[in-house]
Amino acid sequence: MRLALGLAIVLVSLALTARRGIFLFKTVKAGKPAPGHRTPAGTRIKAEAVEVIGQRRLLKKRVPGLAHAFTFWGFTVLLLTIIEAIGSLFDRHFAIPLIGHDSWLGFIEDFFSLAVLVALVVFAVIRIRNAPERKERSSRFWGSHTTVAWITLLWIGAVVVTLLAYRAFQVNDGDFPYSNFAFLSHLLAIPFRHMGPHTNYELESIFLVGNIAVIFSFMIFVVHSKHLHIFTAPINVATSRRPSALGALAFTPDLDPENLSEDDVFGTGSLEHLTWKQRLDLLTCTECGRCQELCPAWGTGKPLSPKLLIMSLREHMLAAASGRAGAAETFVPGIIDPDVLWSCTTCGACVAACPVDIEHVDTIVEIRRYEVLMESRFPSEAGTMLRNIENQGDPWGLGSSHRLDWTSGLGFEVPVVDGEIPEETEYLFWVGCAGALDERVQKITRSVVQLFRAAGVTYAILGPRESCTGDPARRLGNEYLFQMQAAANVETLNAANAKKVVTTCAHCFNTLANEYPSLGGNFETIHHSELLARLVAEGKLQPSQPIDTTVTFHDPCYLGRHNRIYDDPRSVIDAVPGVYATEMKRSREQSFCCGAGGSRMWLEERIGTRINNERLEQAVEAGASVVATGCPYCMIMLDDAAKAGQSDGSVPEGTQVMDIAQLLAQSLEER
Repeated sequence: MRLALGLAIVLVSLALTARRGIFLFKTVKAGKPAPGHRTPAGTRIKAEAVEVIGQRRLLKKRVPGLAHAFTFWGFTVLLLTIIEAIGSLFDRHFAIPLIGHDSWLGFIEDFFSLAVLVALVVFAVIRIRNAPERKERSSRFWGSHTTVAWITLLWIGAVVVTLLAYRAFQVNDGDFPYSNFAFLSHLLAIPFRHMGPHTNYELESIFLVGNIAVIFSFMIFVVHSKHLHIFTAPINVATSRRPSALGALAFTPDLDPENLSEDDVFGTGSLEHLTWKQRLDLLTCTECGRCQELCPAWGTGKPLSPKLLIMSLREHMLAAASGRAGAAETFVPGIIDPDVLWSCTTCGACVAACPVDIEHVDTIVEIRRYEVLMESRFPSEAGTMLRNIENQGDPWGLGSSHRLDWTSGLGFEVPVVDGEIPEETEYLFWVGCAGALDERVQKITRSVVQLFRAAGVTYAILGPRESCTGDPARRLGNEYLFQMQAAANVETLNAANAKKVVTTCAHCFNTLANEYPSLGGNFETIHHSELLARLVAEGKLQPSQPIDTTVTFHDPCYLGRHNRIYDDPRSVIDAVPGVYATEMKRSREQSFCCGAGGSRMWLEERIGTRINNERLEQAVEAGASVVATGCPYCMIMLDDAAKAGQSDGSVPEGTQVMDIAQLLAQSLEER
């Protein structure tokens, strides 16, 4: 009887699961090609080992991370018990070939059964303490399908309870093959010994079939719920852009107007434009809310939640695939409110936090590309910035004639190259638009060349030949303007025979280092924090004048998360005598954005609180008198926040925002 019933459950469940699996496979396969996601086998294997098996990102939250890790490892081990359960339908003494019934196997099966039960209790406590109705937006579970999550916890609990129950009854009817090392099974068998072998065998059969029913019905549930990530996460991790889906954005090929037709579509405007990887991303979302929790837009009252964005697109995709919605409906404003789309700073906190490698920033920028290039819809104030870049070569619209203004009053000549860089010149210093044209950032630029002079570094600048890298246009979605700027700059840099380029701007650094090579840029790019750290380490710069103050370093998103440069700027700060370094509660990979990225520096911030004000408050909470950074965008945004805060009394008088180059240069000056 138990054989017939058990097999019927297995076969029906597998058929229903396969049917849903085929539907989901077709849904993903319907996507467009996704260039850049066919990573080498070695990279994929490492990603699986670190992110899936090692649970690296999940373990950043220690308690829930350990609970999830034990659940994952537990179910991986308990796959053996599923094989044993099905085998027991045919043979009461079934053993897995080549493994058998060794004591170690019985122990680890019981150990992980207990570990999973403990993990479920931990999950329940976490969900109760972080219930959305209690904490509203501050809960990372706000907007998630919490009812489904509770059902899942109960279902997983039922899997383990029925497993331990039939094993306990096996102990009493003589069918249990493992020694006392299977401690939990033997312990749970004690209360039922008095029932006798026959009754225990009947109960074993009931719970054995029950265990199979719970397991295989759970499989059907999984493929119809957000817990589909159990199957899709390993695939998504293996096909993500490695080592990180940050840094460079994907290119839209061939934007030459002469080669375009009326049928060409740029960006992602509806379901038909999604790539297979974007579709897989949508199916893989676990609704854990780690992205939402760290998003600076969501944290300051904006309508953007990376999690809710992915969830809304997923629901629309599945509805369209099943015929319940139109696939051609445009994402904006039908599925995504424009304020959601334009709130993103592209800081990458969502991508860095996601345990299943969803590429939120790529999708957001692709939707922006469609809005800008296909619909000409974008925030009105961005139009001035785009026209300035196109006509004057910088977002401020000041033009090339002002590119050397910062050199006045230096007391020494700055070498400007008109042709090729001399062989004896080690670096081309890419000053950047902010470094050349913004009065506050010009001080950073002067400090940098003073440090170069003190260290004996040979360098040259392009002066009027420099033009905006195109980063603001690209992150806004104007890929066409970006590629125009990039092509011109690459031509200039290659004509100058630039071999090593150093820059102070994290955005210029990211663009030059990660995006220009795809357009033919043949040069090495270094951020000034890297170079200064090396010069200090080599003794070529020896800060000696004490600066008695407390300094906290604000990690620029495009230096830290996007390019993993965390230690070099801190080593520069640590080299300055008298400085006491402190860290903000959000630092390094979890750094809080200044609010300038994603072209937000050029857009009005009308919703919620200002991101730069929130970040400066975090610096004040850390007890810092000086906020140091390594990006002119961050410098401008945080300086604005400091001045506003000092005006209204929320920020202590004397709080300064400085670049690490300024801090180092002060320590070299004689007083």
